[in-house]
Amino acid sequence: MSKASRTKAFITEKTAALFNRKGYAGTSLTDMTEATGLTKGSIYGNFVDKDEVAIEAFGHNMAKLVEQVRALQATERSASGKLKAFVTVYRNGQQSPVLADGCPIINTGAEADDTHPELKAKVKDALLRWHKSISAIIQQGKLQGEFKDDINSNDFASLMIAIIEGGFTLSKISGDASYLDQGLGHLDQLIDQRLRR
Repeated sequence: MSKASRTKAFITEKTAALFNRKGYAGTSLTDMTEATGLTKGSIYGNFVDKDEVAIEAFGHNMAKLVEQVRALQATERSASGKLKAFVTVYRNGQQSPVLADGCPIINTGAEADDTHPELKAKVKDALLRWHKSISAIIQQGKLQGEFKDDINSNDFASLMIAIIEGGFTLSKISGDASYLDQGLGHLDQLIDQRLRR
Protein backbone atom coordinates (compact mmCIF):
# COMPACT_ATOMS: atom_id res chain seq x y z
CA MET A 1 0.00 0.00 0.00
CA SER A 2 1.40 3.40 -0.97
CA LYS A 3 1.85 6.24 1.51
CA ALA A 4 -1.07 8.10 -0.08
CA SER A 5 -3.29 5.01 0.22
CA ARG A 6 -2.30 4.55 3.86
CA THR A 7 -3.03 8.20 4.62
CA LYS A 8 -6.40 8.00 2.90
CA ALA A 9 -7.29 4.83 4.84
CA PHE A 10 -6.17 6.51 8.09
CA ILE A 11 -8.38 9.55 7.46
CA THR A 12 -11.32 7.31 6.59
CA GLU A 13 -10.90 5.21 9.72
CA LYS A 14 -10.49 8.20 12.04
CA THR A 15 -13.49 10.10 10.65
CA ALA A 16 -15.88 7.14 10.27
CA ALA A 17 -17.18 7.22 13.85
CA LEU A 18 -17.36 11.01 13.68
CA PHE A 19 -19.62 11.02 10.63
CA ASN A 20 -21.79 8.26 12.11
CA ARG A 21 -22.19 10.18 15.38
CA LYS A 22 -22.49 13.79 14.16
CA GLY A 23 -23.77 13.27 10.62
CA TYR A 24 -22.63 14.87 7.40
CA ALA A 25 -23.85 18.39 8.16
CA GLY A 26 -22.69 18.25 11.79
CA THR A 27 -19.15 17.16 10.99
CA SER A 28 -16.88 20.14 10.35
CA LEU A 29 -13.42 20.34 8.87
CA THR A 30 -12.18 21.21 12.36
CA ASP A 31 -13.74 17.98 13.65
CA MET A 32 -11.92 16.06 10.92
CA THR A 33 -8.55 17.69 11.62
CA GLU A 34 -8.94 17.05 15.36
CA ALA A 35 -9.93 13.41 14.81
CA THR A 36 -7.00 12.73 12.50
CA GLY A 37 -4.36 15.09 13.84
CA LEU A 38 -3.80 16.19 10.24
CA THR A 39 -4.06 19.58 8.59
CA LYS A 40 -6.80 20.70 6.23
CA GLY A 41 -4.27 20.46 3.41
CA SER A 42 -3.46 16.86 4.29
CA ILE A 43 -7.12 15.87 4.31
CA TYR A 44 -8.00 17.63 1.06
CA GLY A 45 -4.73 16.51 -0.49
CA ASN A 46 -6.12 12.97 -0.24
CA PHE A 47 -9.83 13.63 -0.82
CA VAL A 48 -11.55 15.88 -3.33
CA ASP A 49 -13.93 17.28 -0.73
CA LYS A 50 -15.95 16.54 2.39
CA ASP A 51 -18.45 14.55 0.32
CA GLU A 52 -15.79 12.04 -0.66
CA VAL A 53 -14.64 11.67 2.96
CA ALA A 54 -18.24 11.09 4.09
CA ILE A 55 -18.85 8.45 1.40
CA GLU A 56 -15.64 6.62 2.31
CA ALA A 57 -16.48 6.86 6.02
CA PHE A 58 -19.92 5.33 5.42
CA GLY A 59 -18.33 2.51 3.41
CA HIS A 60 -15.84 1.91 6.21
CA ASN A 61 -18.61 1.75 8.84
CA MET A 62 -20.65 -0.68 6.75
CA ALA A 63 -17.63 -2.89 6.07
CA LYS A 64 -16.92 -3.11 9.81
CA LEU A 65 -20.57 -3.93 10.56
CA VAL A 66 -20.69 -6.63 7.87
CA GLU A 67 -17.40 -8.02 9.20
CA GLN A 68 -18.94 -8.41 12.68
CA VAL A 69 -21.98 -10.22 11.32
CA ARG A 70 -19.96 -12.52 9.05
CA ALA A 71 -17.56 -13.45 11.86
CA LEU A 72 -20.52 -14.55 13.96
CA GLN A 73 -22.21 -16.31 11.04
CA ALA A 74 -19.02 -18.29 10.41
CA THR A 75 -19.55 -19.99 13.78
CA GLU A 76 -23.10 -21.05 12.85
CA ARG A 77 -24.07 -24.08 10.77
CA SER A 78 -27.83 -23.57 10.61
CA ALA A 79 -29.68 -20.97 8.56
CA SER A 80 -31.54 -19.85 11.69
CA GLY A 81 -28.21 -19.37 13.46
CA LYS A 82 -26.96 -17.27 10.56
CA LEU A 83 -30.10 -15.09 10.70
CA LYS A 84 -29.77 -14.73 14.45
CA ALA A 85 -26.23 -13.43 13.97
CA PHE A 86 -27.82 -10.16 12.80
CA VAL A 87 -29.97 -10.14 15.94
CA THR A 88 -26.96 -10.75 18.18
CA VAL A 89 -24.85 -8.00 16.61
CA TYR A 90 -27.62 -5.44 17.07
CA ARG A 91 -28.49 -6.73 20.55
CA ASN A 92 -24.88 -6.07 21.56
CA GLY A 93 -24.82 -2.78 19.65
CA GLN A 94 -23.55 -0.60 22.47
CA GLN A 95 -20.42 -2.76 22.63
CA SER A 96 -19.90 -2.50 18.87
CA PRO A 97 -17.40 0.11 17.67
CA VAL A 98 -19.74 0.84 14.75
CA LEU A 99 -23.17 0.63 16.38
CA ALA A 100 -22.29 2.45 19.61
CA ASP A 101 -23.19 5.74 17.89
CA GLY A 102 -26.15 4.31 15.99
CA CYS A 103 -26.66 2.25 12.87
CA PRO A 104 -24.88 3.84 9.90
CA ILE A 105 -27.77 2.93 7.59
CA ILE A 106 -30.29 4.86 9.68
CA ASN A 107 -27.97 7.69 10.74
CA THR A 108 -26.65 8.37 7.26
CA GLY A 109 -29.84 7.54 5.40
CA ALA A 110 -32.06 9.86 7.43
CA GLU A 111 -29.77 12.82 6.83
CA ALA A 112 -28.83 12.10 3.21
CA ASP A 113 -32.38 11.34 2.10
CA ASP A 114 -33.17 14.83 0.81
CA THR A 115 -29.76 16.49 0.91
CA HIS A 116 -27.06 14.24 -0.50
CA PRO A 117 -28.06 12.03 -3.47
CA GLU A 118 -24.71 10.26 -3.83
CA LEU A 119 -24.54 9.34 -0.15
CA LYS A 120 -28.20 8.30 -0.24
CA ALA A 121 -27.41 5.95 -3.15
CA LYS A 122 -24.64 4.32 -1.07
CA VAL A 123 -27.04 3.81 1.85
CA LYS A 124 -29.71 2.38 -0.45
CA ASP A 125 -27.16 -0.04 -1.92
CA ALA A 126 -26.11 -1.17 1.58
CA LEU A 127 -29.74 -1.71 2.53
CA LEU A 128 -30.42 -3.72 -0.63
CA ARG A 129 -27.34 -5.88 -0.02
CA TRP A 130 -28.49 -6.56 3.56
CA HIS A 131 -31.95 -7.49 2.31
CA LYS A 132 -30.47 -9.78 -0.34
CA SER A 133 -28.23 -11.46 2.25
CA ILE A 134 -31.13 -12.24 4.57
CA SER A 135 -33.28 -13.48 1.70
CA ALA A 136 -30.47 -15.76 0.48
CA ILE A 137 -30.05 -17.29 3.95
CA ILE A 138 -33.79 -17.99 4.11
CA GLN A 139 -33.74 -19.56 0.64
CA GLN A 140 -30.81 -21.74 1.68
CA GLY A 141 -32.70 -22.77 4.83
CA LYS A 142 -35.67 -23.79 2.67
CA LEU A 143 -33.45 -25.83 0.34
CA GLN A 144 -31.87 -27.60 3.31
CA GLY A 145 -35.28 -28.42 4.79
CA GLU A 146 -34.77 -26.24 7.86
CA PHE A 147 -37.34 -23.59 6.92
CA LYS A 148 -40.92 -23.94 5.71
CA ASP A 149 -41.38 -23.92 1.94
CA ASP A 150 -44.21 -21.38 1.95
CA ILE A 151 -42.17 -18.59 3.55
CA ASN A 152 -41.65 -15.57 1.28
CA SER A 153 -37.97 -14.81 1.79
CA ASN A 154 -38.20 -11.24 0.50
CA ASP A 155 -41.12 -10.38 2.76
CA PHE A 156 -39.42 -11.87 5.80
CA ALA A 157 -36.18 -10.03 5.01
CA SER A 158 -38.10 -6.73 4.88
CA LEU A 159 -39.82 -7.49 8.18
CA MET A 160 -36.55 -8.48 9.83
CA ILE A 161 -34.79 -5.26 8.79
CA ALA A 162 -37.78 -3.14 9.84
CA ILE A 163 -37.84 -4.72 13.31
CA ILE A 164 -34.09 -4.36 13.81
CA GLU A 165 -33.80 -0.80 12.52
CA GLY A 166 -37.04 0.37 14.12
CA GLY A 167 -36.15 -1.01 17.53
CA PHE A 168 -32.58 0.25 17.32
CA THR A 169 -33.69 3.74 16.30
CA LEU A 170 -36.38 4.04 18.99
CA SER A 171 -33.96 2.83 21.67
CA LYS A 172 -31.29 5.28 20.51
CA ILE A 173 -33.69 8.23 20.45
CA SER A 174 -35.39 7.45 23.77
CA GLY A 175 -32.39 6.08 25.65
CA ASP A 176 -34.61 3.09 26.50
CA ALA A 177 -33.12 -0.22 25.36
CA SER A 178 -36.42 -2.04 25.84
CA TYR A 179 -37.64 -1.03 22.36
CA LEU A 180 -34.77 -2.90 20.77
CA ASP A 181 -34.82 -5.76 23.28
CA GLN A 182 -38.53 -6.41 22.71
CA GLY A 183 -38.21 -6.20 18.93
CA LEU A 184 -35.24 -8.55 18.82
CA GLY A 185 -36.94 -10.99 21.22
CA HIS A 186 -39.96 -11.02 18.93
CA LEU A 187 -37.68 -11.57 15.94
CA ASP A 188 -36.03 -14.55 17.65
CA GLN A 189 -39.52 -16.04 18.12
CA LEU A 190 -40.45 -15.40 14.49
CA ILE A 191 -37.32 -17.18 13.30
CA ASP A 192 -37.97 -20.15 15.58
CA GLN A 193 -41.74 -20.42 15.20
CA ARG A 194 -42.62 -18.99 11.80
CA LEU A 195 -39.63 -19.97 9.69
CA ARG A 196 -38.56 -23.31 11.09
CA ARG A 197 -40.33 -26.54 10.22
